[in-house]
Amino acid sequence: MLYQAYQFQDDLLAPFREVARNSKAAVERQIIPTVDAWRAHLAAGFEMISRFELTHSRPEFAISTVRVGNRDVPVSEEVALSLPFGNLLHFRKDIDSKQPKVLVVAPLSGHFATLLARTCETLLQDHDVYITDWVNARDVPLDAGRFGVDEYVDYIIRFVEEIGPDTHLLAVCQPCVQALVAVAVMSEDKNPATPRSMTLMAGPIDVRESPTAVNKLASEKPLSWFKANVTARVPARYAGGGRRVYPGFVQLFSFVAMNVDRHRAQHQKLYDHLAKGELAEAQKIKNFYDEYFAVLDLTEEFYLETIDRIFQKAELATGDFTYHGRKVDCAKILKTALLTVEGGRDDICALGQTSAAHDLCQSLRPHLKRHHLQANVGHYGTFNGKRWEREIYPVVRNFILSME
Repeated sequence: MLYQAYQFQDDLLAPFREVARNSKAAVERQIIPTVDAWRAHLAAGFEMISRFELTHSRPEFAISTVRVGNRDVPVSEEVALSLPFGNLLHFRKDIDSKQPKVLVVAPLSGHFATLLARTCETLLQDHDVYITDWVNARDVPLDAGRFGVDEYVDYIIRFVEEIGPDTHLLAVCQPCVQALVAVAVMSEDKNPATPRSMTLMAGPIDVRESPTAVNKLASEKPLSWFKANVTARVPARYAGGGRRVYPGFVQLFSFVAMNVDRHRAQHQKLYDHLAKGELAEAQKIKNFYDEYFAVLDLTEEFYLETIDRIFQKAELATGDFTYHGRKVDCAKILKTALLTVEGGRDDICALGQTSAAHDLCQSLRPHLKRHHLQANVGHYGTFNGKRWEREIYPVVRNFILSME
């Protein structure tokens, strides 16, 4: 009943949001009489009410041009390969020079791949960029089958094969485990499309290192509790009706609960900017929350397997990880260079959890292994914002270039 209860509440609030939108427009057109001094405050209040909602469809990446060298180059989106649970999206640029091919492996953790839009925009300056564009599980029909951790690895391998040899992987957060597994499997199989390099950024390779609140939350309850309390069946009104999922709204509420004061302060700032007519500053906050409040559902099997295999058992770190029943051995990675990136203030994936990949990739020669610790940056700062653009990205760019 979890999903049905959420849907009922959202349907109940929809008319109030619509009234708020119409009232804001009426105030601004002065159809609703009010004292001029209060007009902006009233309009701001109505806008805040109208924004009280989540969206369940992917926002736009909104990357129309990118600076390459000394000129602005148009960027277009192209679906290079379409599969039921996700697409391989290519940001095509009309340039003559060849650039390193990079597959950005986006997390499947309650938000769309557009959470990495600015990451991709930065990478596009010097690279031919692709991204795993995951589909909302509630929109995937039941006859598409299951999608668990092994299937996620399947998709990475299939996408890399589609892009072709000499591809570089860049995985952000949660899928660092699956990216490492994919490279290990491809290396052992001597797959000709085995990536030249992999960059693992703030990912839970070994959650036993410096456990965070997120790690503890995932391990303090049995798997049966998560299945009974935070997974639900998709309502029949959607294409994936009947599929069991971990709803994106549950993940979002969990994240918000971890930083309630921060989100409250940001919304107070938004109201103040709107009331003062500081529209540019208000738009920055709105852009962030438009993306943050766009949620997607995960299949129940992917969510539970992630909790069980990655967070509770740390199977990759302990050497117990299997892929479709086959033991995964990261020591089989001989040629794919490894760069790990961690943030000094990351409260989601703490220090040591990502760099643990170096111990697993024991067959890699020293010149093929690098680690970058970015001081004074949190989880999102490792792949978004000024520190990413000015300090972390140059390290990633030079690493990839050195492997070309």
